[in-house]
Amino acid sequence: MSEIISMLNASTGSAAEKVRTLLRSRSGDGRLFRYYVRTFGCQQNEADSEKLAGLAELMGYVKTEEPGAADLIIVNTCAVREHAERKTLSIIGQYKHIKENNPSLVIAVCGCMVGQEHRRTELKMRYPYVDITFPPGSLHLFPGMLLDRLRGGKRSFAAEPEQPDVAEDVPVRRESSYRAWVSVMYGCNNFCTYCIVPYVRGRERSRRPDDIEAEVRGLVTEGYRDITLLGQNVNSYGRGSGSDCTFPQLLRRLASIEGDFVLHFMTSHPKDATRELIDAIADEKKIAKQLHLPLQSGSDRILKLMNRHYNFGEYRDKLAYLRERIPDVSVTSDIIVGFPGETEEDFEATLEALREVRYDRIFSFIYSPRSGTPAANMKDQIPDNVKNSRFERLVALQNEISLEKNRQLEGETLRVLCDGVSKGNGGMLEGRTEQDKIVIFAGDPSLSGHFVNVRVTRAETFNLYGEIIK
Repeated sequence: MSEIISMLNASTGSAAEKVRTLLRSRSGDGRLFRYYVRTFGCQQNEADSEKLAGLAELMGYVKTEEPGAADLIIVNTCAVREHAERKTLSIIGQYKHIKENNPSLVIAVCGCMVGQEHRRTELKMRYPYVDITFPPGSLHLFPGMLLDRLRGGKRSFAAEPEQPDVAEDVPVRRESSYRAWVSVMYGCNNFCTYCIVPYVRGRERSRRPDDIEAEVRGLVTEGYRDITLLGQNVNSYGRGSGSDCTFPQLLRRLASIEGDFVLHFMTSHPKDATRELIDAIADEKKIAKQLHLPLQSGSDRILKLMNRHYNFGEYRDKLAYLRERIPDVSVTSDIIVGFPGETEEDFEATLEALREVRYDRIFSFIYSPRSGTPAANMKDQIPDNVKNSRFERLVALQNEISLEKNRQLEGETLRVLCDGVSKGNGGMLEGRTEQDKIVIFAGDPSLSGHFVNVRVTRAETFNLYGEIIK
């Protein structure tokens, strides 16, 4: 444990060790201090929560799945949509009764939601049982804030620093022993008019390529089989890293590591998706033949209002080159329905884009105004009934396309990384292909974490079904 602490930022490691010592002094009856983490939001939030769990265990806490049994509750929040924030606040409200029964409980709220000043103020004034808040860029400062509170200090509500650190060597408690998230950069410089992320996660800053390679190499040595590189816009990788290494160069460098594993990454911004990137995907066997490339809208007028810096023609040309280089590539996307000013003609352009591009899958969202973003103040906000109707039409069309694409795989044998027993499928196993297709099949649970070859016997909209080929 002391070796891990010595690798951390000095103040963070010192605070973590002091918390551990303090807890030990309070456990005269030998009782354990427990922590509970609740996560909302994207893969980056999941990766952050694994670091928070690592810090909690470094400080001497042990994990519990029950918030009522915890001495430390950490809520990692999302701010992308209003619904997510409301759900988060509702959950935090439920912890009031736990605090009443256990006054020594510390409740910490972190993540994107508390990167907004109005939410920090709300938590401070309306949720007096919340002890600490801190934004994503201050995650490594958590031990110091917790130490101060445990010593009787005042409640603390930290804002995002102007220049957040890129903290290395933060311990990670990974939820899986064979799938791993690896953050390569943080923040965003794009300022899409609907998006709150640049305001709550700060400007782009990248990790050093040597540090990333060391982490990935260590994961492969430990037996990890699926590694996903994370960033708000991975194609911008390099800023602030002290290196001239581009993201495609980083991909090739990581793909050269010996071992049986697959590299995924997300998210790519279309304006920065270059032929160099596509060539790296095509050339390197260990890079998954799958690309998530958010379109958001098929209307050039709406794309301009969104400040996306590309038009559909440019987007289509990049996909044409991608499919020329990798004919069997899987392409997924994000689509926003009901952006301010979206006309029926604009929405029809999005439907036509889906028909032309034929995504394997999309992640579709109804536009949600975010306070502080330009789009929230735009005229011609779309009524909810119109947004809901368009959303249903979009989903219906994509479901048809997804089913057709999946049926083309019937009879094919696919390499699948097994995730163990599938929920709600009668004891069948579940896994994913490198193209991120979910496959259900019969087998022994001991196959979890291993690659298996599965012949597809039946396809549905969201899942493939098959049998193991030995």
